[in-house]
Amino acid sequence: MCYTIELAYPLVVIFISSLTLKGCDCRLDALAGANIISVVWTTVPCGFAGISSCRRGFFFPFKRLEFEGFCPGKTRGHSGLTLGAACSMSGSMPFYQKHHRHYDRSYRSTEAESKMRHYQSSSWLTAGSSTSSRSRGLNVSSHSGLEESRLSPLPKKAKPSYLAVDKENQIIGYVVPIFRGSQEFATGLSDKEEARVRDTAAYMARRDLFTSGLEMERSEVISRKEAMRESAERISQNKRIWILPAKDSAVLTGRIHEHEEHFKRMNKDSLMHPPEFVIKPRSHTVWEKQCVRLHCTVSGWPDPSVVWYKNNVAIDPLASPGKYKLESRYSVHSLEISKCDFDDTAQYRVSAMNSEGELSAFASVVVKRFKGEVDETLPVPRLGPVSEYGITFQIHIVDTFGVSFGREGETMSLGCTVIIYPALHRYQPEIQWYRDDVLLTPSKWTHVHWSGDRTTLTLTHLNKEDEGLYTLRVSTKSGYETYSAYVFVRDADAEVEGAPGAPLDVRCLDANKDYIIVSWKQPAIDRGSSILGYFVDRCEVGTTHWVQCNDTPVKFARFPVTGLVEGRSYVFRVRSVNKSGISRLSRVSEPVAAMDPADRARMRGTSAPWTGQIIVTEEEPAEGVVPGRPLELKVTEATKNYVVLSWKPPGEKGLESIMYYVEKCVSGTDSWQRVNTEIPVKSPRFALFDLAEGKSYYFRVRCCNSAGVGEPSEPTEAITVGDKLDIPSAPGKVVPTRNTDTSVVVSWEASSDAVELVGYYIEGSVVGSNVWEPCNNKPVKGTRFICHGLMTGEQYVFRVRAVNAAGLSDFSQISEPVEVKAAIASPAPPYGITILECVRDSMVLAWKQPTFIGGADITGYFVDYREVIDGVPGKWHEANIKAVSERAYRVSDLKENRKYQFQVRAANMAGVGIPSMPSDTFLCEEWTIAVPGPPHDLQVREVRNDSLVLLWKPPVYQGRDPVNGFYVDIKEANAPEEAWKGVNTKATEKTYIKVQNLKEGEMYVLRVRAQNKAGVGKTSEVTEPVPAVTKPGTKEIVVDVDDDGIVSLNFECGNMTPDSKFVWSKNYEDIPDSNRLNVETKGNKSKAVFSSLGEEDTGVYSCLVTHTDGASSSYSLTDEELKRLLLVSHDHKFPIIPLKSDLAVELQEKGKVRFWLQAEKISANGKVDYVFNDNVLTQGEKYKMNFDKNTGVIEMLIDSLTPADEGTYTFQLTDGKATNQSSLVLIGDVFKQLQKESEFQRKEWFRKQGPHFIEGLGYEVTPECCVILKCKVGNMKKETSAHWYKDGHEIKADEHLGFAEGVLKLEIAQISRKDAGVYEVVLKDDRGKDTSTLNLTDQGFKDLMNEVFGFIASSSTPLKITSTDEGIRLYTFVSYYNDLLQVTWHYKDSAIAFSDRIKSGVVGEQLWLQITNPTEKDMGKYAIEFNDGKGGLRRTVELSGQAFDDAFAEFQRLQAAAVAERNRARVAGGLPDVVTIQEGKALNLTCNISGNPVPEVTWLKNDREITSDEHCILKFESGKFASFTITAVNTSDSGKYSILVKNKYGTESGDFTVSVFIPEDVNKKK
Repeated sequence: MCYTIELAYPLVVIFISSLTLKGCDCRLDALAGANIISVVWTTVPCGFAGISSCRRGFFFPFKRLEFEGFCPGKTRGHSGLTLGAACSMSGSMPFYQKHHRHYDRSYRSTEAESKMRHYQSSSWLTAGSSTSSRSRGLNVSSHSGLEESRLSPLPKKAKPSYLAVDKENQIIGYVVPIFRGSQEFATGLSDKEEARVRDTAAYMARRDLFTSGLEMERSEVISRKEAMRESAERISQNKRIWILPAKDSAVLTGRIHEHEEHFKRMNKDSLMHPPEFVIKPRSHTVWEKQCVRLHCTVSGWPDPSVVWYKNNVAIDPLASPGKYKLESRYSVHSLEISKCDFDDTAQYRVSAMNSEGELSAFASVVVKRFKGEVDETLPVPRLGPVSEYGITFQIHIVDTFGVSFGREGETMSLGCTVIIYPALHRYQPEIQWYRDDVLLTPSKWTHVHWSGDRTTLTLTHLNKEDEGLYTLRVSTKSGYETYSAYVFVRDADAEVEGAPGAPLDVRCLDANKDYIIVSWKQPAIDRGSSILGYFVDRCEVGTTHWVQCNDTPVKFARFPVTGLVEGRSYVFRVRSVNKSGISRLSRVSEPVAAMDPADRARMRGTSAPWTGQIIVTEEEPAEGVVPGRPLELKVTEATKNYVVLSWKPPGEKGLESIMYYVEKCVSGTDSWQRVNTEIPVKSPRFALFDLAEGKSYYFRVRCCNSAGVGEPSEPTEAITVGDKLDIPSAPGKVVPTRNTDTSVVVSWEASSDAVELVGYYIEGSVVGSNVWEPCNNKPVKGTRFICHGLMTGEQYVFRVRAVNAAGLSDFSQISEPVEVKAAIASPAPPYGITILECVRDSMVLAWKQPTFIGGADITGYFVDYREVIDGVPGKWHEANIKAVSERAYRVSDLKENRKYQFQVRAANMAGVGIPSMPSDTFLCEEWTIAVPGPPHDLQVREVRNDSLVLLWKPPVYQGRDPVNGFYVDIKEANAPEEAWKGVNTKATEKTYIKVQNLKEGEMYVLRVRAQNKAGVGKTSEVTEPVPAVTKPGTKEIVVDVDDDGIVSLNFECGNMTPDSKFVWSKNYEDIPDSNRLNVETKGNKSKAVFSSLGEEDTGVYSCLVTHTDGASSSYSLTDEELKRLLLVSHDHKFPIIPLKSDLAVELQEKGKVRFWLQAEKISANGKVDYVFNDNVLTQGEKYKMNFDKNTGVIEMLIDSLTPADEGTYTFQLTDGKATNQSSLVLIGDVFKQLQKESEFQRKEWFRKQGPHFIEGLGYEVTPECCVILKCKVGNMKKETSAHWYKDGHEIKADEHLGFAEGVLKLEIAQISRKDAGVYEVVLKDDRGKDTSTLNLTDQGFKDLMNEVFGFIASSSTPLKITSTDEGIRLYTFVSYYNDLLQVTWHYKDSAIAFSDRIKSGVVGEQLWLQITNPTEKDMGKYAIEFNDGKGGLRRTVELSGQAFDDAFAEFQRLQAAAVAERNRARVAGGLPDVVTIQEGKALNLTCNISGNPVPEVTWLKNDREITSDEHCILKFESGKFASFTITAVNTSDSGKYSILVKNKYGTESGDFTVSVFIPEDVNKKK
């Protein structure tokens, strides 16, 4: 088969280890099974003129490459060929591993992480060499010898190297280290050169970390040339072997060789010997993604330099950041390979070399892959800083999330604040989140949000699959930064008590057209009952119908789901079951289609992993050729439910599409049976079901195509149907180690012979509790895990068990107990080295304490010094052999007028830390200045929101005169230098000061200056920035005085660590006389007890808690405070019985007089003496004494007072040694008033023995304005009568009331002035009588009426407007009107003066104001005010605008209607309804007519108009009178008559009926 690969770009780069190119001179043979047919070059002929070397590969500028036997779908494999758009290195590791040597570093507290970062940042960087080559516009650079560097303000520490290399990375010499047990060595550079090298190294490290193929800046090349030239000159002068990167020239090489030989001759040493491997590295076989460490021990002198090689290529850790880690310590050298993959399978060589020779040792590493595991890798990080819009960005991740704990079903958000400097508006970096090395993409389970400068990852519905290490990666084109923390997800509460946890990580292991194999992971908890098995459910995508796939639980964590419809997609879920019930549902799997894998592959298509598109074409297949046998048939998986076969296609090339038949044969027979009889399969993989468990089978496969069926493959070995996978064995020894205050690192020995291991579950238990809790709910694959969320100070034990698809192993043996406590490490380097004093042969140094002390107290410091001659540093020498505890030290035996550098190491119980950065170069010459030197050792304590305390030590150099004071300066941290301001205007003699009036949350820095008579000296070093913030949980020192008068200072700390200690001091110095102050500490509380408080104890007492974040407090014992405490102490030594109340007197029922007091606390042995005028009173008829020792109430009762009782009363109390007394003086007017009140109370008591008034006569006004006189009476009986009187006249009598206690009432319905008077109620019976009076005259009646008026006013309705024919009327209604009610009408807030035009009045309950003939002048605000004697109530209305227009229009309409009504024609009266008249008589009717103008009159008979004639005479006279006359009526005149009057305003009629009758006698005559 032949393939042609075409690339969309005219220039590509192929990275290969070796290749044979047809027609070329170059021989590179390692492309197994591939023969190059042709190479189509772009521009370069076949002479390799355009090929450039690149450390591990070559650049080939070609466009198309044709070869045989190569699978274009792979970029890595047996062919060994890698295609890419740029030179890439195989085996590059995910970016996050370069910061995580092991998990625990990321899990330390924020403070520890910050300290560790400072620890790393203060170390050295060493610069190596670089090479650069260029090929037709393509720039290729590689740099070696540089440690990786994050984009942080300071670079990381570099590994020491004892080899000197040139720019071609060739060893040209070595550096002789100083033998003192450390790993540091002399750089041999001056201050200027060393700074330049550090800057260059940091810049090159950043470039190498984030980009490749960029041309180095010209300034960097110039710097290197200058450094090389200066180095060569210095070698020539000093005959030393300080070798730096040299210019690649023959002259310089010769000079270097000459000096090297000279050095060898001058430094012959009998101790020198070549390298020797004491322990050689051993070979390893590891699983993919595991870490492996090769280590060896090498001896030799000088110390050999060690270089590691992979397949004879030197390993450069910087080329693959995070992939390799090299360590060398105490002759032990190690190479750690992180996250091994297939490319790490190689032979590794370690080479040890010194001036006496070279020796190598070899070891092999073989990397295996888990069956079926998918290779998931992260993108390779970009290398080197790249300017983006001409800007190089710096990334800082702050406000980070810590180790987090959640529960299934909850929502969790992880967020970090990302600071990009410089800040650009609307610039957003690339934000990526990873979980366990896998990039997270937005889905229904994960949402990524970026807002302003904060990124948040939201896990919408936690499941155990979400547990793992989460990493945030922030990238710009200038670089990237990462942060990681672990997230733990606990099981949700079971729906059924005792049911197990839900399975997790449900996925489809294998999919074909008629089956899908589902796999899952077992849960960590079974809640006390073993899991019986699992149920698998399926659901077709697009539906919500779930179908259970198995009737009985399956124990194996894989299950083949059959009965699927080809081409349709399905999702799956799993439930676990034990005897208590069924678990919750697992998370649903990703959808998978039931189809042949070959069809699925064609649907996916083929695309390149970069921007360009690769087009893969096959040559025309051969037709009519029957395919051969399939190759390498094997059983890849076998369980009792199914068997999976896989094979390779036949080896012939150019065959047309082939398919396969699978056949089986029962062991012991020769009968082969075709399994897939209907349709052959297309892919070289097949699963067989319905096999009999326990039987053995053979399997074979045939190929077929249109030409026919080929020969069968070689049969497999006999396979017995059943679960072949065994439950793993229990893990080995479990070893827990301390990590942090809440976590422990647990490591264990892997399960032996474990097959298809899924991972491990770890459980922990508090010692003695016998309660085991899972530490992880998602299996971990390593043999080391950090268990978080533990209780500080508790003892824990751990156990581990392994898990694979077959089940969970037995638990390992229980580990040894471990206390949860932060681990300790050696401290970080000190910093800030300064000179405090200098004389002719010595200097006094000072430095600052390391920011990270390693979790243990610093036990001392070691100082080194070296001489600097002409800018070239010499060897380091030890200044002190015994550690010094102070942060200042005098270095002696120096030479005057020589220059020196210094470095300092800190030590604790974990060991000696690495040295500080070399100090500045100081000249050793005697100081002669008159002013003092700088103060030193500045410390900040007791930081609060508005204050802090600064401590310092006086200068070592006093100047011409002794120091007599200090000045303290302060400024905000970000303020310019000119912002310094003094804290104290007058110099203080103390070495401490309290700085007050700070701004909360602001950052401050401070410095101190000393003065003497000559003036003010140098300023001290500036403190680190201090935020003015009171930390949560901060407490202050509390003063306490106990019952014995002992004074103590008490301090409590809430954030102590197990190593914390309380340190008390006076005036911030060690307490001089410990006998005066005894310290007692218990738990997190400490007490400083004064043995005998006196004037010599005044001062400032402070307490500092070590190993905390600065917990401290102070208490100032001034002279005034001392006096107060002495008084309190005296009161406690000589106690008095405390009194809740002093002696008092009160009157009781019947006028009895009670003297009493109450003591706060008195024992059963307490006694009381009752004294009157110095005479002790005793119990008797007159005096009754009571003493309740439970309540402390003491009382004395006297029935009645007489003049002889005037005087002083005293109660004297005694209770052990405690005493007290209280006196009461009753003389003069005080006694007389008490005696009078006693007599009154006595009389009152006798009054109440008969009927009496409990409440006197009063009144109540109801909302209906009804007045009710009432009184409450008591001690009534049936014979008691009540009589009501007004002005002495009885108005009502109530007898036989029938209640013992009640209310008597008298109702006045409509009160008026006549009801004023004096009302009296008299109660009487045979026991006596009682009287109550109410005066309702004058003011009393006025007050009553005002209350009535108040109810009337409150019942008034809002003021309204209406119109009449006379004008506009304003009115309101009240629920009740009283003639005494006074109201005032207002117009524009002024009382209205009434006139004929404006009037007011009352109609019923309506109060109105009439405005006759209104005009526009009457517009405005009107109000009615009700006067109730209390300010009144006012109702208002606005008569203006539309309201006035509407009212005025209505008035005009009504006025016109009234005029028309007055002037219309009317028949005023005079006409009867019926007239009965005898025939022949005369009828005369007259009526009054009105109307203006005079109306017209018309008469009608039976609705017909009639006119005046002789028989019927009609008259209308004077326009007022109309007459109707019939001279002689006859029967024809009977009928209905009407008079109709009419004018322009209207018409009216009057009707009457005329009935004419004939008398009977006339009738008879007729």
